[in-house]
Amino acid sequence: VGELMQNQLNVGLSKLEKTTRERMSAKEPEKITPKNITNNKLVSNQMKTFFNSSKLSQFMDQINALAEISNERRITSLGPGGLNRDTAQFEVRDVHATHYGRICPIETPEGPNIGLILNLATYASVNEYGFLQTPYFKVENSVVDYDNVVYLTAADEFGYNIAQSTATVDDNNRLIDETLTIRKNYTYILGKPSDVDLIEVSSRQMVSVAAGCIPFLENDDANRALMGSNMQRQAVPLLETEAAFVATGNEADIAKFSAANFRARQEGKVEYVDGAKIKIRNNKGTLDTYNLKNFQRSNQDTVIHQKPIIKVGQEVAKGDLLVDGSSFKDGELALGKNLLVAFSTYKGYNYEDAIVLNERLAKKDVLTSIHIEEQTIQFRTSKAGADELTRDIPNVSKYAIRHLDEHGIVLVGSEVIPGDVLVGRVSPKGDDNPSREEKLLAAILGQRQLNVKDTSLKVKNGHNGTVIGVEILSRENKDLLEDGIDMIVKVSIAVKRKIRVGDKMSGRHGNKGVVSVILPEEDMPHLEDGTPIDVMLNPQGVPSRMNIGQVLEVHLGMAARSLGCKFVTPVFDGVKKEAIQDVISEAGLPLSGKQTLIDPITGEKFDNPVSVGVMYMFKLNHMVDDKMHARSVGPYSLITQQPLGGKSQNGGQRFGEMETWAIESYGAANVLQEILTYKSDDIVGRNQLYTSLVTGKD
Repeated sequence: VGELMQNQLNVGLSKLEKTTRERMSAKEPEKITPKNITNNKLVSNQMKTFFNSSKLSQFMDQINALAEISNERRITSLGPGGLNRDTAQFEVRDVHATHYGRICPIETPEGPNIGLILNLATYASVNEYGFLQTPYFKVENSVVDYDNVVYLTAADEFGYNIAQSTATVDDNNRLIDETLTIRKNYTYILGKPSDVDLIEVSSRQMVSVAAGCIPFLENDDANRALMGSNMQRQAVPLLETEAAFVATGNEADIAKFSAANFRARQEGKVEYVDGAKIKIRNNKGTLDTYNLKNFQRSNQDTVIHQKPIIKVGQEVAKGDLLVDGSSFKDGELALGKNLLVAFSTYKGYNYEDAIVLNERLAKKDVLTSIHIEEQTIQFRTSKAGADELTRDIPNVSKYAIRHLDEHGIVLVGSEVIPGDVLVGRVSPKGDDNPSREEKLLAAILGQRQLNVKDTSLKVKNGHNGTVIGVEILSRENKDLLEDGIDMIVKVSIAVKRKIRVGDKMSGRHGNKGVVSVILPEEDMPHLEDGTPIDVMLNPQGVPSRMNIGQVLEVHLGMAARSLGCKFVTPVFDGVKKEAIQDVISEAGLPLSGKQTLIDPITGEKFDNPVSVGVMYMFKLNHMVDDKMHARSVGPYSLITQQPLGGKSQNGGQRFGEMETWAIESYGAANVLQEILTYKSDDIVGRNQLYTSLVTGKD
């Protein structure tokens, strides 16, 4: 990045030099001043363009804390001087042996960028020459030296015998296995402990931070593991966070190193704690103050919020975690909820990966998230005149401006719906030839009606919520604004979204689905002790996908729920099958992991026992509220006179040839006629229909 910035700076400075020389030669020497011959905008605009439009400059992914860390650790083969996604061949995209411990073989996009955009492995770092390196512990005479860490690049690794981190080590740090799997020159051989030169530092060394959060990763097919690691980044932080019963140990490390949290700068004693700040008296006697973020909007409209997790009087060490961000619970990553899951079909409602939910999850805000949307309006001065902030807006109903104060800005705390005015703005028309109708209106309603038009900021279609903040930036307040802008008003609207039909959900193993029905608690199948199931998943979603990790997670999660504890199962060094059986027996659960379900509607038991357990599930950032759209009257294309397409343009549903056949097959002739004529590009018919509707005549 430094080199790229240097190049941009060189371009900007050479432009500045050129224009300065031209101005110097055009002016008389005695009239030359630094101010009238230089213009630093040439340099600043060049840098702005680089940061705003460069392929390597990205808008940070802030859906949750994991997405943020993942985005910061992303590496790309695209961009200036890189590859082209259209011409990149399979060899470039494929996993290579030298990626081990440096680049994650799992986390990469699914689309055309597969294998071109990658993620750093958990412990990978970049050396002074720009090469990726990975750490190892030194081994001498079969003894592991945990204090001696060496970082090696792919080239440096040649010639070393490297043991896996899962090799057995005794209390004296001695390797005790008779034979070991050793990696040498990127091939695997069997060897003795005495042959080993280095040992890997951790079992999660090979994978990225996100992939390292998937329990039983070793039991999942790579394609589904890829989806699992990608979808964790799309999980929206929930209203009440809950850490997973079955974790990998990565979660606490993410909390520690996430920018969403902060740690104690020095050791000391907590003197003051509230929702806005923390004060700690350090050992030098000075007071350290930490300001907390409260209900701030992220780039993706999710909430950034911090809660203190320390008490007054508590002693803290340097580096101790002081707060929980919106994606954390007690210093652990907590993006989802532990839900009681049954693998069973249910009346066709979970066909094709659809998910059946218990209404309890909506009623009790178990899967509820808060989203903050920011709407902005600018006030400019043009040749016709200046925009004006006002409550007096032409042709707007009193109902639409009911939430405005006397200046024309919405009051904080207002519950707003589509069409409500948030900021009243009128702009000069700049029309020299008003029509006779406009002149008449101006005469009746006063001169103002003629000169201005309504350009207010209104709540967008399909949006609603509570106004939680208004920010005003103006030149009068010495705020830095771009040329031509006199004032900017930003309005923040928060909305609480419960889980609903059409929302996308997922587990950690690429087991995604869309909510198809939310059943009342009393209609949801229940266990023999009366506990209703939270989620019903289709068992056919497991065998062909080969993500067996979800089944193991469900059984271990059920045992954790019964025993009131949590289990940590690191990737590639997880809980063995026998240990899971022991835990299930201790919890007093059937070893098969299956239980009898009862259908409350009929009161009868299901024909066969069903796999029931606890799975950690996420609500993803693909919500039906953002996607649902309908149109009655709306804009038309000037060229074709057909309705526009897409939600953003308030467009209509595209009706092609095959859709026409579908309507024909039902014999719905009148529906078909209106779709293909006045609902489309029959302008004459459209006008006649409009006249008929207005006059009430055929």
